[in-house]
Amino acid sequence: MRDESDATPLLAAGAAAARRMDLALRICTPLLVIVSLILIWHAYVKLSGVPPYILPGPAAVADAFVADWGTLAPALWVTTKITFLSLMLALVGGVGFAIFLVQSRWIELAFYPLAVILQVTPIVAISPLILIYAPSTQVALLICAFLVAFFPILSNMVQGLKSVDHNLINLFELYGASRWQTLFFLKLPAAQPYFMTGLRIGGGLALIAAVVAEFAAGSAGAGSGLAFRLLEAQYRLNIPRLFAALLMLSLLGVAIFAATSFISWLALHRWHESSLKREN
Repeated sequence: MRDESDATPLLAAGAAAARRMDLALRICTPLLVIVSLILIWHAYVKLSGVPPYILPGPAAVADAFVADWGTLAPALWVTTKITFLSLMLALVGGVGFAIFLVQSRWIELAFYPLAVILQVTPIVAISPLILIYAPSTQVALLICAFLVAFFPILSNMVQGLKSVDHNLINLFELYGASRWQTLFFLKLPAAQPYFMTGLRIGGGLALIAAVVAEFAAGSAGAGSGLAFRLLEAQYRLNIPRLFAALLMLSLLGVAIFAATSFISWLALHRWHESSLKREN
């Protein structure tokens, strides 16, 4: 009869192999889809004979990516800086304002509609006013991106702070915890999943808002971001450079999503149901 201790290493090795296979599938599957789409794109351009000023092939885009790196890289840095600064401000402002709102029902009724009004008003409509009153174009772009990223973080954080188990709140009150102790030791930890959702949404929206705000501002020059380079390439019919700039924006968006998802996993994977690996 086989000893159970002999089977334990085999089971552990099988589980490790299954995890490696699962990780390989997670990586290879989307890569195969992307490579397939690029090959289809390349084949269509070659077979159809479409001119490069209408639809450049992947090779032309790659050449423009390398040749125009000196022009596109500084613009990428400007867009990245505006995106992350606006996201940081939205995190601080959204969490702080959410804590302020949940202190009283009357405070929420009085101030939450203001945040809703800012969210539903198109940023393109108010950007001219922001450009008038802001001390510089960069500050105006930062404000526009902040306003777009602010509300998802605020909304999710308010929902998280209000979704704490009332039995736990009663337990804290029973033991004489103060309002601030309840906030820091119960409500904020319990609101982490909602905050992480708002962080992922806000990261993507901050990038979108930074580009849209630059379109609306019409900024130009050496200190401009990728939105200006997109318009410049369009006006000059330099479509390969336009595609290269779009590729940069896409990669930046993917990097932001990956970073925020990793932060969410670090914060939640040890205890929250959404990040725990199921056995079945």
